[in-house]
Amino acid sequence: MKQTLTSTLMRSINSSAILDLIRQKSPITRTQIASELSVSLPTVMRIVDLLGEEDLVRHVGTDESSGGRPASLLEYNGQAYAVIGIDLGGTKMYGAVADLSGNIQHEISIPTNLDGTDRSLELLFDLIQKLLDAPRPAGQIIRGIGLGLPGVTLSREGIVTWVPSLGWRDFPIKDILEKRFGYSVFIENDVNLIALGELNFGAGKGAHNLVCIAVGTGIGAGIILNRALYRGFNQASGEIGYLLPNVGALGKNYDEFGALENEASGLGIARRAREYFAANQLPLPTEDLTAEDVFAAARDGQPWAQKITRDTIDLLSMAIANIAALLNPELIILSGGVIRSADLLIEPIRQRIQGAIPYPPRIEASLLGSRAAVMGAIILVLNGTSEQYIVERVF
Repeated sequence: MKQTLTSTLMRSINSSAILDLIRQKSPITRTQIASELSVSLPTVMRIVDLLGEEDLVRHVGTDESSGGRPASLLEYNGQAYAVIGIDLGGTKMYGAVADLSGNIQHEISIPTNLDGTDRSLELLFDLIQKLLDAPRPAGQIIRGIGLGLPGVTLSREGIVTWVPSLGWRDFPIKDILEKRFGYSVFIENDVNLIALGELNFGAGKGAHNLVCIAVGTGIGAGIILNRALYRGFNQASGEIGYLLPNVGALGKNYDEFGALENEASGLGIARRAREYFAANQLPLPTEDLTAEDVFAAARDGQPWAQKITRDTIDLLSMAIANIAALLNPELIILSGGVIRSADLLIEPIRQRIQGAIPYPPRIEASLLGSRAAVMGAIILVLNGTSEQYIVERVF
C-alpha cells in the first residue's frame, strides 16, 4: 500500500536520518547535521530536542574549530538503554545484555540438547530471565528483546515459520515472550541479524551495500541494500543454501538442506570427507570427523583434505560471484563456524572470482564472530522501538 508523505511521516524520516547520523559520527554539531542531510537547521534543532528528551542524544561540550561562537556538540547516548539479544542456535543458545552502543554488559551461553518445543521454550525463558536479572548501570532502561532464529521468520508478524532444530512451526514467539516478560520483542532470521551487527559494529561499518554469508551447519545470507535489511517478498531472502552449484542439482527436491549446503556447509564438507574415506576403504582419521578437521588436515598438507578444501573454495567462489553479479555489493562478509578457517578460504576466493565478474566486491571475515547476531539485535530493537526510515545519503 502506498503511504502518503504527510508532515508527520516527514518528521519521522528526518528523525531517523538524524539519529543514524549522530550514532555514526558523534560528536557532531547541529549545523553539520543540517549540511550533511540537506535538512533545515530549525528542523534539526526540533528533532534533536526530541531525541534529547528520549535520552538518545546528549550534549558533550562545544566545537571551537570553525571560529566565532562555539557550537554545541551532540553525542549518541547509547548507554541510556540496554537490549536483551538472543541467538538461538541448534546446539546452543547465546544471549547478552548490551547497551545501544554495542557494549556487552553480561553474556550467557548454554547448550540446548533439545527434546521438544516445550523444553526449548523453557530454556529460552530461563535465559532471558537471567539476563534481565544481571546487574546494569543505575538508571539504564531495557528497551526491548531481539531474537535471531535459524530459519524463516515472519518478522513483522512475530511468527517463526519453521525452525527444525527447535521444533517450532508457525510458532507465535513474539506474543508468547511479550506476555511473559512485558517488553517489546522483535524476531529476525539469525543471518539477517549477523548482517545488521556487522554493518553497524563490525566489518561492515561505513558500508551501504553488503552481503553477509554465514557458513556453518547450513549456509545463509543477510542482504543490506542502502543500509536497510532486505527481506524479500516472502521474508525469505538470503536462502543461498539453495543456490544450484551445477546442472546435476536441477530437478531434485531439497526439503531440509539446499544443494549448495549439501556440498559446502560444515556438514557438507564433513560428509564429502567421509565419502572419500569410504570410497577408498580407508579408516576415518577421527570418528566424529568435522569440517575443522578437514581444514586442519589441509594445513598439514594432506592431499585428500586439500582436494576437499579446493572444491569448497570453488563452490563458495561461484556462489559469491553470482551474488556479486546480481546485487553489486561493495562488500561481502564471511561468517559462521567454517570461517574460523578464513585463512584458507578468503584469499583463494578473491583470486577465483577476479576477472570472472566486472566488479568484484571486497571480501572480509567477520569481526564480531559469535556475537554478531546479538549485536544485530541491538539495531533490530532500536529500529523497532523508534520510527525508523532508511534515507539514502552520500557521506
